[in-house]
Amino acid sequence: MRLREIFTDTDQPLEPPSEFIIKVQDINDNPPQFVEGPYRASVPEMSQVGTSVTRVTATDADDPVYGNSAKLVYSILEGQPYFSIDPNTAIIKIALHGMDREMREEYLVVIQAKDMGGHMGGLSGTTTVTVTLTDVNDNPPKFSKSKQNFVIPEELGIGQPGGKVKANDRDIGENAKSTYNIIDGDEKDVFEITTDAQTQEGILRLKKPLNFETKKSYTLKVEAANIRFDPNSGSPFKDTATVKIAVEDSDEPPVFSKPTFVLQVDENAPINTVIGTVTARDPDVTGSLVRYFIDRHTDLERQFNINVDDGKITLAKPLDRETDMWHNITVTATEIRNHSQISRAIVAIRVLDINDNAPEFATEYEAFLCENGKPGQVIQTVSAVDKDDPIQGHYFEYRLIPEMLNNPNFTIKNNGDNSISVLAKHDTFRRQKQEMYFLPIIVTDNGNPPMSSTNTLTIRVCGCSREGIVQSCNVEAYVLPIGLSMGALIAILACIILLLVIVVLFVTLRRHKNKPLIIKDDEDVRENIIRYDDEGGGEEDTEAFDIATLQNPDGINGYLPRKDIKPDLQFMPRQSGGPNGVDVDEFINVRLHEADNDPTAPPYDSIQIYGYEGRGSIAGSLSSLETASSDSDQNYDYLREWGPRFRRLGELYSVGESDKET
Repeated sequence: MRLREIFTDTDQPLEPPSEFIIKVQDINDNPPQFVEGPYRASVPEMSQVGTSVTRVTATDADDPVYGNSAKLVYSILEGQPYFSIDPNTAIIKIALHGMDREMREEYLVVIQAKDMGGHMGGLSGTTTVTVTLTDVNDNPPKFSKSKQNFVIPEELGIGQPGGKVKANDRDIGENAKSTYNIIDGDEKDVFEITTDAQTQEGILRLKKPLNFETKKSYTLKVEAANIRFDPNSGSPFKDTATVKIAVEDSDEPPVFSKPTFVLQVDENAPINTVIGTVTARDPDVTGSLVRYFIDRHTDLERQFNINVDDGKITLAKPLDRETDMWHNITVTATEIRNHSQISRAIVAIRVLDINDNAPEFATEYEAFLCENGKPGQVIQTVSAVDKDDPIQGHYFEYRLIPEMLNNPNFTIKNNGDNSISVLAKHDTFRRQKQEMYFLPIIVTDNGNPPMSSTNTLTIRVCGCSREGIVQSCNVEAYVLPIGLSMGALIAILACIILLLVIVVLFVTLRRHKNKPLIIKDDEDVRENIIRYDDEGGGEEDTEAFDIATLQNPDGINGYLPRKDIKPDLQFMPRQSGGPNGVDVDEFINVRLHEADNDPTAPPYDSIQIYGYEGRGSIAGSLSSLETASSDSDQNYDYLREWGPRFRRLGELYSVGESDKET
């Protein structure tokens, strides 16, 4: 601060300015404050004494240089003996050993900061610290009961739950999760136990079906172990419990001695032959009697029967192995006392073959023999088939019937592979002499007893080329010129047929073209009835106009109402001008106007045909039906002057007059 003395009269300083420094001395007038408080902190349970929890910080607005106004000392007002605080660093530490979260999870600590080094007269401020103990896995899972009992019905399905066990853990979160295992008592691997992740329960399930009659109870030893564990402990926390399971007897369906039965029967077995027996029993302790039935959906033809009491299957209809070699039927077994308990078994019946079919040709052979063939030439190779199926396989013997053993034309040779070759004995076969030969052959199998059949081989004598290719096999073809092949003959016939078709079409078209468009002279044009196939609109069209009035305009008496529909609006009939003054054109226009304005008229166009010729024609009426004069009074020469369309008509009438005069 600068000060100077000024002369009041002259406004001049009396002496040079002087500088003074004024220092304000601090006093302890500000208490400590915890700006970041209140605090929250956490520390694992069971921590060692001296484990740091957190650190608090207080500030003092006083001058730390002057005296002890800003020198702070920390202390705990509440929270002892659990926690302690360093008076200088304000670090809060664990002060008590064995703090268990399961006993107490949260603590409230009150911290005081005091200035003046903690001496009397100093100012102070406080804050709170909430300390939470976090969980550690320091508790093992524990079963509520060391022995637990369950009752499971024997019909419980595979994979179905049969009971639940649970080991409680005082820890929380991951530290409380456990897994369950069967460690003893499940020698046959009947049960398994799984862990429910939501409820932390162990669920017992079946791996194999239960049978009360075989084993009525099971004793298992179940272990629950924590998933997470403290490495320092060396092994996870665990607990065990004994589980006793009692199997409850249930009413079970009958059980067959085998799931599938395979039976055999000969195909020639007589009716009521016993094929085999199926057996089933009631596994329950009571042991109900069993009745047997055949599921007819598997035996639609009802070829088998079964004895309901002892399960014997018998034959109901004859069997044919060649039709069905196997028959698969389903047999049901039912308890007498409870018909709802049903079980099923498949019975496969094999039909054994017997030699009941004679061998026959593999196909209907038709052999061709060339006229220019050589003696000993193979005409046809013949084989046979047999519907039977002997165990040792087929062997066929071929021979000619006794009447043909010494025939001069053909012989057979065994090829050794169940087939024969038919050979020609000479080369003098001619179609003119005999065109076709029939060779009966007997085929016999090796069954017991042997079966045989007679089959006939048809042999045709044909004309062949030098290379032995068959060209013609009928007598008529023999008279054809030498060198004319079958293909050439077919081509010639096709050309002839095509020419005939063209000629017929040409003649038909010519006759249709020359047909006169008008009637012949000897036909009377007045007596022809011309029919039209045009179809009208029905009664609506025929009654819309009075056709009789148009044919005879003089007979108009007035308006004729519609007969098909009763009109909603009635129109007054139009009076005609007079019986002798009717104009057809005016009449049609009037009727057209009335139809257009009639709401009951058909809503579609229709065609009306009128037979009225009109009045006042210079030619007069051409019809002779209503004229009073005879044909001799008529002169038709004027028709020639009307043009070419009427000229022919005039000539016809003129010719008629000439004929009558003659």
